[in-house]
Amino acid sequence: MEYEYEKEQFRQQTELMGIGRKVKRGMCWYPLHLGRSYYNALNQLVVEVERTEDREIEHLFEYGRPVCFFTQDTFGKLHYLSFTATVSYVEEDRMVVVLPNADALLALQAQEVLGVQLYFDETSYRLMFEALKGVISARNNRLAELRDIFHGRQPVSSFSFQPVRFPWLNRTQEEAVNKVLHAKDVAIVHGPPGTGKTTTLVEAVYETLHRENQVLVCAQSNMAVDWISEKLVDRGVSVLRIGNPSRVNDKMLSFTYERRFESHPDYPQLWSIRKAVRELYARMRKASDRESIRQKINSLKDRATELEIRINASLFAEARVIACTLVSSANRLLEGQKFGTLFIDEAAQALEAACWIPIRKVDRVILAGDHCQLPPTVKCPQALRAGLGETLMQTIVKNKPETVALLKLQYRMNEEIMRFSSDWFYGGMVQSAPEVKYRSILDFDTPIEWIDTEDMDCNEEFVGENYGRINKAEAELSVSQLKTYITKIGRERFLEERIDVGLISPYKAQVQYLRQLLKRDPFFKPYRSLITVNTVDGFQGQERDVILISLVRANEDGQIGFLSDLRRMNVAITRARMKLIILGDVSTLTRHAFYRKLYEYIQSVSH
Repeated sequence: MEYEYEKEQFRQQTELMGIGRKVKRGMCWYPLHLGRSYYNALNQLVVEVERTEDREIEHLFEYGRPVCFFTQDTFGKLHYLSFTATVSYVEEDRMVVVLPNADALLALQAQEVLGVQLYFDETSYRLMFEALKGVISARNNRLAELRDIFHGRQPVSSFSFQPVRFPWLNRTQEEAVNKVLHAKDVAIVHGPPGTGKTTTLVEAVYETLHRENQVLVCAQSNMAVDWISEKLVDRGVSVLRIGNPSRVNDKMLSFTYERRFESHPDYPQLWSIRKAVRELYARMRKASDRESIRQKINSLKDRATELEIRINASLFAEARVIACTLVSSANRLLEGQKFGTLFIDEAAQALEAACWIPIRKVDRVILAGDHCQLPPTVKCPQALRAGLGETLMQTIVKNKPETVALLKLQYRMNEEIMRFSSDWFYGGMVQSAPEVKYRSILDFDTPIEWIDTEDMDCNEEFVGENYGRINKAEAELSVSQLKTYITKIGRERFLEERIDVGLISPYKAQVQYLRQLLKRDPFFKPYRSLITVNTVDGFQGQERDVILISLVRANEDGQIGFLSDLRRMNVAITRARMKLIILGDVSTLTRHAFYRKLYEYIQSVSH
């Protein structure tokens, strides 16, 4: 259902939506500047493109996504070029795109004005369908066992040996690492906000590598893969990153497959053979002795394949961790590879079908994440109701609670900011580390407050399917609250101590409006680098000293839409280290039990 729905949505966007709206939504760049084209290390023909306008709009292009190019005629009608290409590397305003063949390049060069837009991602779906088929039909093998353990009655088993001590971890982290080491089939590291889930996971990977030669580490998004890869590299582990990183810095790039491939001592030889092959092809068009040229080409190609296999073998032999997204684990480079252990980070945000793609390659699975934070993205409402949003992690937590290790000590938030989330979502199990318990920016400050916007003429407006709602008066109030707080701290001190701030709203339209307000206001100019404005999803895994949340909803009938997905709110209210300010219409929101309790809690601690 999700596949059909997304395909249909894509068709409508492609055919009906104007170019301006596509650009605004970040799914299209127009017009484009066509840069240089060349063969990359993996012998793919690539072309660089750059957007020349609307550079401040955040785009959705990322590594591995399919794209298509188009032109626009004088009547404003779009004409799509007849091939699809793939993003190989992307920055704010420039990307490198892999073309299917040389004709595609000629087609691009023949156009006066070009645009590029995201194409429907058929591949990810194909891989998920394949994985599910494989899991359903598995008989008498490890995959069948794992399936029956996760979903059925088959009990989990574990190794027995003395627990390992990790004096540098806290007690619950140490227990979690031991649970991972003892698990024969599956273990879950459940990390509420600020409890050091990544630290624990890195330690578990590091320890596992004392017992196994190589492990596979995956996550749903490129960003999550980068994050854990970077931490593993800091720990001295050699990582081979399949696919390209989302945040492009030299440290990240240095352990990508492509970079490693290029810097291999055999690569120059391979490059010159490939070049010779291309030159021979060009000669063959005009030559009379085609047969002898063809023979030469074939023998050179054989030599190139040999070298490729050799470089590959040595890259894989050196790496202790292979890191990629769940979908990229189907990359041809990993074909036929087997691993003892698979670690899936941010497992609570991954569709179950995607998790099975890498599970087919392994003996045991370790999941890390928090099913009380952001769920996976499901676009089709019927599919969501039918259970597509149920993740593998949730299933195992329900079915095999004994595999779960909960991390209970958080190092991020002032106690009063944390307490509500701990009580509501984690049965009051999460405690604050003594060093953060009372952290604050100002003496005698209230760490958490709710500013009621009810009497301030803050009304929500609906602005269309994808953007949801906007509440301009509330946005303006949020910005003036921030001004007041910065002034209270002292403008010099704010800069000197580099106090950072996040402005969060669940709605994209509100986020864009808040960004405009900050941009226009000269007061914020010196602090721009310290202030981030984003949706809740954009703040996953991050933290700031000060957080302001604009909840937007304000109406007569207490409608709160997708604010009733409380996992999203859990993320929002747990980003702040020292100060959390919530802005929202109390009469609208407190008709819902969660917001009522939250409001009462804030009233009780702020008096």
